[in-house]
Amino acid sequence: MNGGDAAAAAATPSHRRLPDFLQSVNLKYVKLGYHYLITHLLTLLLLPLMAVIVLEAGRTDPDDLRQLWLHLQYNLVSVLVLSAVLVFGATVYVLTRPRPVYLVDFACYKPPDKLKVRFDEFLHHSKLCGFSDDCLEFQRKILERSGLSEETYVPEAMHLIPPEPTMANARAEAESVMFGALDKLFKFTGVKPKDVGVLVVNCSLFNPTPSLSAMIVNKYKLRGNIKSFNLGGMGCSAGVIAVDLARDMLQVHRNTYAVVVSTENITQNWYFGNRKSMLIPNCLFRVGGAAVLLSNRGADRRRAKYALKHVVRTHKGADNKAFNCVYQEQDDEGKTGVSLSKDLMAIAGGALKTNITTLGPLVLPFSEQLLFFATLVAKKLFNAKIKPYIPDFKLAFEHFCIHAGGRAVIDELEKNLQLQPVHVEASRMTLHRFGNTSSSSIWYELAYMEAKGRVRRGHRIWQIAFGSGFKCNSAVWHALRNVKPSPESPWEDCIDRYPVELDMIALEESPDFAAANSALYSVITLVCTSWIIR
Repeated sequence: MNGGDAAAAAATPSHRRLPDFLQSVNLKYVKLGYHYLITHLLTLLLLPLMAVIVLEAGRTDPDDLRQLWLHLQYNLVSVLVLSAVLVFGATVYVLTRPRPVYLVDFACYKPPDKLKVRFDEFLHHSKLCGFSDDCLEFQRKILERSGLSEETYVPEAMHLIPPEPTMANARAEAESVMFGALDKLFKFTGVKPKDVGVLVVNCSLFNPTPSLSAMIVNKYKLRGNIKSFNLGGMGCSAGVIAVDLARDMLQVHRNTYAVVVSTENITQNWYFGNRKSMLIPNCLFRVGGAAVLLSNRGADRRRAKYALKHVVRTHKGADNKAFNCVYQEQDDEGKTGVSLSKDLMAIAGGALKTNITTLGPLVLPFSEQLLFFATLVAKKLFNAKIKPYIPDFKLAFEHFCIHAGGRAVIDELEKNLQLQPVHVEASRMTLHRFGNTSSSSIWYELAYMEAKGRVRRGHRIWQIAFGSGFKCNSAVWHALRNVKPSPESPWEDCIDRYPVELDMIALEESPDFAAANSALYSVITLVCTSWIIR
């Protein structure tokens, strides 16, 4: 689940108010961001220091060097000590410096046209499945206002009447998505499956035995000593978590490749009950998946598209409300679905607040950090009544991949981060064309930017996603060249039609819609003005 599903949250009672984020920003997250910043700076400062030493040595007169050599001959102990210190320092630097991680390429799965679902077909099938008239009307309103087109995809089992959510069909869906993306990835990168040393697969709601990662190992006959991981139950932000895990593994294992596969499985997770708060995934979630090839090989820098700069992960699971706000359970009739708590909006806002507060010092230019720090000091030391300063993230990033979980979240992040329509175009169009593909949506968005020819050398990309638990995770990439779209891009046959004008219909003035939308707007507004600590 994610922030986009919040439109279905129940109305927040009047006695439950959202937190005052202007007074609740925790200083430790600001300190954490600066800790990351200083850690990177200390490593970078060694390089110019060494360059200065070499330049000064080059300017020294030969006679002075000769005198220095004669002096050192009579101070052998000093020479040995100095040499030992230099060798030790160089060894520590080489062993502890983070190895660069490159994104060689990625591939997004595009389902066949036969899996497309029109709204009328969706509602007709829902009626045949026994949904009440009230729930059918609720789903119709969700579809009309979701931002989805009638070209999104649902699995083959859901096209059958009656649907067949069997284990076999769920496996078939997983195989078609994962293998479809991996086949393309191996084909146009030229990397042999045997060369892959690390495999990370994330799928939140479908975790069979053997695991999805084992299915990939078996299909492509990956080597026996591969480091494979299968992440389950981690929601729509698990794609960034998988990238972070792969990065950590590439710091340990030299000269190898890591493959990250992000997907979600719908077949066995379709909700057939009549509780409205559990119906949203049926309307928003669609078939999709992505495979990403990462490398720590220096030789791959020349052909790689991006370098991974930062990953910032925020987890609010220690709080009981955050842990329970998105919860898979059975309804009163024993039908399994995912329920949304009335506290979801406040919890999502708190996670976002923490994440961007930590990320800011790592990515914002000095001018923005100076304004933020000056306002922080003024409010903290002098208790000055200064209007909170909202950092300009457009100075830190050229491109934004906001998880395509729902239209309201995208709209509000655009408004409160002061973004332009072009900055959120990829998120809106991905939601329109492919729906909410869960953790893989940020890769469809990046593919959209590439298909438009917008990613240039030196550009910075911010991927941000929300997930159950509750989590908010960010990844920052740096373009190493002018990026061309990958072969067989999911957008290649339709990119000329985009962007499309979306019908911005206001949400229905029902208690469920109006209250949930109002809560979402309030939270995001407060979150993005919470950089200053009272």
